[in-house]
Amino acid sequence: MDNDTILSVQDLAVSFRTYSGKVQAVRGVSFDLKKGETLAIVGESGSGKSVTTKAIMGLLAKNATIESGKILFDDHDLVKYKEKDFCKLRGKDISLVFQDPLSALNPIMKIGKQITETLVLREGLSRREAKKKAIELMEMVGIPDPETRYNEYPFQFSGGMRQRIVIAIALASNARILICDEPTTALDVTIQAKILDQIKQIKRDRQLSVIFITHDLGVVANMADRICIMYAGRIVEVGTADEIFYHPAHPYTWALLSSVPDLETKERLMAIPGTPPNMVAPPEGDAFAERNKYALAIDFEQAPPYFRLSDTHYAATWLLHPKAPKVEMPDVLKARIARMRQKAGLDNE
Repeated sequence: MDNDTILSVQDLAVSFRTYSGKVQAVRGVSFDLKKGETLAIVGESGSGKSVTTKAIMGLLAKNATIESGKILFDDHDLVKYKEKDFCKLRGKDISLVFQDPLSALNPIMKIGKQITETLVLREGLSRREAKKKAIELMEMVGIPDPETRYNEYPFQFSGGMRQRIVIAIALASNARILICDEPTTALDVTIQAKILDQIKQIKRDRQLSVIFITHDLGVVANMADRICIMYAGRIVEVGTADEIFYHPAHPYTWALLSSVPDLETKERLMAIPGTPPNMVAPPEGDAFAERNKYALAIDFEQAPPYFRLSDTHYAATWLLHPKAPKVEMPDVLKARIARMRQKAGLDNE
């Protein structure tokens, strides 16, 4: 790993033993997380994005197996870690913000105690010092009147406030990596925006590296530095946020961008036809071929390699092969990107 890389996932493959057979949830995923950047991993439910982060945290279910690959952090391969090693890593170096704050919090324990537990165990603070730090953390994540709310229970907090508490717990130790697994899914749009702003501010203040998991490209539009698009256990496109939003190359990325609601127009909301493949028996070739109206004959026979569009932008689609017929993105998406570029002042590029 170079000096700018804090985490490197290399050719990771994860499967699950089930009554139906072996589910190939993650199939050869590779990416690097740079120091101080926000990397978004975007894809539909079942694409393998959450499984990837659980492998990083050592939180895979008992029926899961890491078939191959490396997860390098501080020159250590986390794939080789035992549970006792992960216990030292979790919270201290890498923290996780779960999707559902209600299930992540103990319903019969006061909020303050849930935050101070980490500070006492990880940081070795006294109870008094831990309480002071916990109140500071609650204030930092935007909890009003933290001294009073310190002694309240989770049910006395709204969904957005509970999510802020989960973030405060994740930040109780000086973690260098923050993994956010769909942290705003259950929240309304207004609260969602506040939580995203909070994460951005904390990232800047603490110089954190962030992995943000979501199914919605619109959520990460203003916070991701780089974006990985996942489908059927593989990364099908990766690039900077500008490259993914303004120059998408994979038909699945086109479909995801087209399915984001556009409140400025009266366009009909686009849906991705079909359903994701059965990962017990993944299809030969490109897994997205059955749902892709631009699919070529080779897509049903052979998985595409990554084609380089720039030093930072790669996409796995046969449409980028020099001999492939020229196919352009849908007109609806072209118009949408043109509006986004105009709004961002990029028309003269």
